[in-house]
Amino acid sequence: MSPLDAASRPDPWRRLLDAVLNADNHSLEEMADGADTSPFHFTRQVRRGSGEPPIALRRRITLERAAWLIQRGTSVTDCAFDSGYESVEGFSRAFARAFGHPPTAMPPATDRGHWLPAPNGLHFHSPTVLYVDAGTANEHSAGDVVALMVRHDLDDTRELLSVCGSVNTDDYRRSRLVGHQVLPWHGPEESIAAVATRLVRTKLPWLATVEGSPAPDLDGPDDVASLRGEHERIAPRWLALIREIERADAWTDVVIDALCDPPESFLMSQIVAHELTFAAHRRQLIRWMLSDAGIELSTATIDPDPIMWHRRSWHAES
Repeated sequence: MSPLDAASRPDPWRRLLDAVLNADNHSLEEMADGADTSPFHFTRQVRRGSGEPPIALRRRITLERAAWLIQRGTSVTDCAFDSGYESVEGFSRAFARAFGHPPTAMPPATDRGHWLPAPNGLHFHSPTVLYVDAGTANEHSAGDVVALMVRHDLDDTRELLSVCGSVNTDDYRRSRLVGHQVLPWHGPEESIAAVATRLVRTKLPWLATVEGSPAPDLDGPDDVASLRGEHERIAPRWLALIREIERADAWTDVVIDALCDPPESFLMSQIVAHELTFAAHRRQLIRWMLSDAGIELSTATIDPDPIMWHRRSWHAES
């Protein structure tokens, strides 16, 4: 299926949201039925697109709607039963846990005073609008360039490592660029094995610096199975770091890397830009080396272009 074919289809994310927020869907099973899928697959899709499980997403949006109505004069009792709660007491407890005060203490209407913290920018805005806050848009939004590039890097690395698994040992370790170095302090990267190893492990020193962890071992096993396992462990840590930097608006914060000799200071923005730059370079090196080994990559399944990756990842589960 071409990107144009995919783009002409109904928005799959909107279909999922409709199933989550449909007033008649009170359970996970009913939501999944509304999206014509299984509860397991539905939960995975919603989590992937929003960062929230469907029940939690529905509960938060419902409470935001209730707060919006209370600000505009609707009684707590009416809001409780309209929101699907069996009692006013149960609604008031849920409301207080979410907002930090009971519904009777809801302040007067403000522009967005009824919003709760969200990992995805999705909020109730009015009876006819679901607002997507550009400042915290979900990971499939094309608006957040950093999020798009970070996810593309991790997904592309995963796909390339999978292809590397089909290369025989001699080709995997054969020197193809004699004396080549991406960065002097990383040493020679002449083979698929060497480039793949650095691609996977160069995030580890940064993670150790920010997390305060011991210096990592960058010279462990370099077989494909080991690198794939490492990548799956490193990727969520790296994503968590990026999300925390974004959440705290900490791009200009400074870390002092005591693992350097002598210690150096770096901006968070410098660290992420550095990794994205050289990860992209190494991924392209691996592509060239795989081609040199006689393995042609199909862009239908593994594409270096973040535009095509974003379109495919957005429509893949529609």
